[in-house]
Amino acid sequence: MQEKQNNIGLVWFRNDLRVNDNSVLNEAIKHHQHIIAVYCFDPRYFEIDIFGFKKTEKFRAKFLIETVEDLKRNLKDLNIELFLYHSKPETAIPEVVEKFNITTIYMQKEWTSEETTITKQVKSNCPEDTTFQEYYDQFLFHPEDINMPIDKIPQVFTNFRKKVEKYSAVRPIDHPIASEPNQNIKTPTEIPTLEDLGFEYFDTHPKSAFPFEGGENAALNRLDDYFFQTKKLGFYKKTRNGLVGTDYSSKFSSWLANGSISARTIYRKVKQFEKEHYKNQSTYWLIFELIWRDYFKYISLKHGRNIFKIGGILNKNYEWKTD
Repeated sequence: MQEKQNNIGLVWFRNDLRVNDNSVLNEAIKHHQHIIAVYCFDPRYFEIDIFGFKKTEKFRAKFLIETVEDLKRNLKDLNIELFLYHSKPETAIPEVVEKFNITTIYMQKEWTSEETTITKQVKSNCPEDTTFQEYYDQFLFHPEDINMPIDKIPQVFTNFRKKVEKYSAVRPIDHPIASEPNQNIKTPTEIPTLEDLGFEYFDTHPKSAFPFEGGENAALNRLDDYFFQTKKLGFYKKTRNGLVGTDYSSKFSSWLANGSISARTIYRKVKQFEKEHYKNQSTYWLIFELIWRDYFKYISLKHGRNIFKIGGILNKNYEWKTD
């Protein structure tokens, strides 16, 4: 068994806001006696941009606050303090590194332009001897398991799907393990309110088709209800495109987007449902949609910033009929 370092490891949370099936968190705990975690409410995501919009508006902001509240409680159960900052990561994280003599930072690997720019800024502001351990942890099929180099990702989804279904396996679930408690680590930091982020408080509309709260526990409760309590999973293919009401679709997207639940967890629970109840087109179709999600992530990994450019990933000159 590998001996743990007695210094403190730091986990930088971004869009992986969960403790269950979190490879980044478990890797940190494996290698260090004590762990602290950091999440930054980056003000850039709540400012009005050059087009007159905010990247994050009030509904997503409320969902995010609920998610981070849940994460803080769940980490506390693992003896891990979550430090919260309403500031840029390249400012906050180096301060934490200096305060606790951090030598290793664990984080989910990102590749899109804004995220990588922030990562570079954090790295440049930390001491030179700081090590960054980055892990791909947002896929159903891990990049090491898809049996194709990123630059060979097919331009057609069906070709990608058939290959991963035939040759790739979904990795086992990473169950959370507790860190060793450290009474000297206390966090006076607090989660910002909606008002702190520039919004007015509001209540979710009683007729909302998405009345769900943010956070890992809410995601797992929704999964249990949709799969095992109501067995709505068995009708997913027929109802998934409905918009009104809570049960026309799985509603997992919001939790998947900020990493409150992993695609692997959903996949394993589908397989459990098939084993305990039945297997049909609908149970397969939810996995099918998770593979679509993987595919678009791989396309962005392959093509980088081109997915945002006018010419697109094919680099074509389009003739626009309307401006």
